[in-house]
Amino acid sequence: MNAFSFDDEYFIGLALKEAEIALEEGEVPAGCVVVRNGTVIAKAHNQVEKLCDSTAHAEILALTQAFASCGTKLLPDCSLYVTVEPCLMCAGAILLARIKRVVYGCSEPKFGAVESLYSVMGDRRLNHNCEVTAGVLKEKCAEVMRRFFDSLRTAKRAVKKPD
Repeated sequence: MNAFSFDDEYFIGLALKEAEIALEEGEVPAGCVVVRNGTVIAKAHNQVEKLCDSTAHAEILALTQAFASCGTKLLPDCSLYVTVEPCLMCAGAILLARIKRVVYGCSEPKFGAVESLYSVMGDRRLNHNCEVTAGVLKEKCAEVMRRFFDSLRTAKRAVKKPD
């Protein structure tokens, strides 16, 4: 069993609440919170379907809120907590925001840009790198994703017509 800090588990737990909202709304259930000095300054969940915007990922929406909250375009004293490994778009936005630390729950084997497909956060060729902690509440985060994709498969079978 991995030993993560109480804060890491607490903030991933808050991100999981956002993921549950996304699940209820029929969105891919990813949730995110941005923390500065121990205080949540932004929280969001995926809203791709709702906003009809393929860039409306939890991380992007939370970063936008955090910029507004801090009144700045850079967030070097912030940590970002997200239930699922960020994709390439989100990893790029996190790096551009100069986020100090990224903590995530479960890996994303098809789109993950932190460890699964790419290692963008630690690429020394870039002018910023993030500290990364992976696997916090991994099973709980993965379970929310499984529920979503199981429901999609069930719905697909239900509408499939017999031959």
